[in-house]
This record gives sequence, C-alpha cells and structure tokens, in this order.
Amino acid sequence: MMHVDKPGLFSLLQDGGRYGSQRLGVPVNGAMDEWSHRVANLLVGNCETAATLECTLQGPSLRFDCDTLIAVTGADMEIAIDGVQAPRNRAVLVRRNSALVFGRRTGGARAYLAVRGGFATEPVLGSRSTFVRGAFGGFEGRALRKGDQVPLHPADVGYPELQAALVASGMPFVNGPVIRSQSPAALVGALRFICGPQWDKFSANAQQRFVRDTFRIDARSDRMGYRLDGSVLDLRHPLDMVSEGVNFGTIQVPPDGHPIVLMADRQGAGGYPKIGYVISADLPALAQALPGDTVGFVQTTLDEAERAYLEREDRLSVLGAAVRKTVRD
Repeated sequence: MMHVDKPGLFSLLQDGGRYGSQRLGVPVNGAMDEWSHRVANLLVGNCETAATLECTLQGPSLRFDCDTLIAVTGADMEIAIDGVQAPRNRAVLVRRNSALVFGRRTGGARAYLAVRGGFATEPVLGSRSTFVRGAFGGFEGRALRKGDQVPLHPADVGYPELQAALVASGMPFVNGPVIRSQSPAALVGALRFICGPQWDKFSANAQQRFVRDTFRIDARSDRMGYRLDGSVLDLRHPLDMVSEGVNFGTIQVPPDGHPIVLMADRQGAGGYPKIGYVISADLPALAQALPGDTVGFVQTTLDEAERAYLEREDRLSVLGAAVRKTVRD
C-alpha cells in the first residue's frame, strides 16, 4: 500500500491510455509525457504500459508499507527519502515507512513515479488512467488527497542485490545500478509538425506566420489542450466543416484564430480546421512545457516523423534490454 501524507498539486494515476472507447465519447487519457512514463516503468522492470503517478508542478509526500523499488523521471523535481536526497532517472529501493518527499522543481512540468509491480487500482474500460472530468479511472477518478491509501501489486524488489544492501546500510534507501537512457531532444522552441488536412484552407500569410512566429502557452492550458497566444491564423474563406477524428498532437484553429494543440485528455472528434499535427516524438517535450513558455513550429515530412518515432522506440528498446540483464523477472 502507498500512503499519501501530502497529495501535491495535481497527482494522477496514468497509464498508456484508454483505447477502444472513443466511439463512445470516452477520451484516451494516459500520460502526458509518454517517454518519461515509459522510462520510469522500464527502470523498475514493469511493463511500459503499467500505471505511473503523474505529478504536476508540485509533487506529493508518500510512504510505503513494505520495501519498494521506485523510479522518478520527467520534470526536474528534487526527491528526498527521510530527508536524504535521492537520485532521479534511476531505480531506488525505499525502506518501508520511509517518507518519500518531492521537493523543489527547477524545470519541466510533470514528474513520473513508477513502483515495482505497478499500482493495483481497478481498471475502467481496460485502463487505470484517470479522467478527472468524467470522475473515473485511476484512484477514485480524481487527483490524490491527503490520507489516501493506494493499493500496489505485490512484487519483489527487482534488483537481487538491493535488499541485502538496504539491510546492511541502515539507510532509508539504496540506489539501483546506473542504467543510461538517452533522452529525446529537449524542447528548444521548435516543434516539428506535418501539415493537417485543412492546411491549404489557411491564407498564405497564416501559413507563413505559423512557421515564422513563436506562440506563448496560455494559462488556460491543461491536459485536454494547450492554447497558444500569438499571431492570429486566418482562413482564405469561411469554412463549414463536419466534425472529424482528432488525436494527441492535433493543432486545431478555432474561429478566434489562436491555435490549440490537443493533448492527452482530448476529445475524440473536433469540428475546427486542423492546420497540422505535432509529431509524436516531440509531444513529450511539449508536455513538459509550462504556461508562459514559447514554442514555434517547423514543418517536416511524414517520413521524418516516422524516423523520429522509430529512433525513440530504438532508444527505449536498448534501455529495456539493459534493465532486463539486471532485474529479476
């Protein structure tokens, strides 16, 4: 069991997403930063799609009933265990009843906590992801609160030598082996995109401004969509559209001309013109951006988007293979 002493600002259970129910109007949900979510799971020897705890801006304070292998990835948030600073991006065996406290954030928006064995909440429509607006999934369909007790699947400590090291050291935690994971490119102000089906419906000036100018992430942005302030993108002519399917990374432009990038909690369909799609390899970086940050867009091809996706999958495969050499099955 995981005990919540302090919940943090917005701590949600998320997994790989709730697929297969969009026709019923149910969003996919899932982790905003898929890369960090998957890496955290790999470091503790979990399936990549197991639920992790997504901690936004300010993380929680937690304790575990038994010695528990964890990993924290994503945003640069300090973590301490019984007051001793612990590493991120590395497996850590935490002694039972020790206080795991998320501290100061120096970069990024979302950290991800994976526990060996995974969280054992009841799946809804095949997923443990939290849909806050629908009040289902995750832990009681909501963000964590003080006093919550979140069930965990029974699991060993993973790395065979860590249990003995924890006993011998007397410390509140011991570190697992260093396993390097090459991170995807950091957000440097430009997101690669491929043209959407209504690209040609936008004026030539709008097309030029979209790839030339930068946009500021609006404070109203959330897990459903990132609203962007900047140049107004106008159509060549008024457009009467029927709603079409949308996905993570779709860039819609509503009548006010300010684009919205749809994120993990997006709806299943939308009737606004789509100027483009952020490629999947760049979405983790966007998910770590904060309101007030600026982003730009650079056009790319479908072939380049596929290459970037496959390169990311190759990096994850290498990481998974390295972990499997040292983690007990």
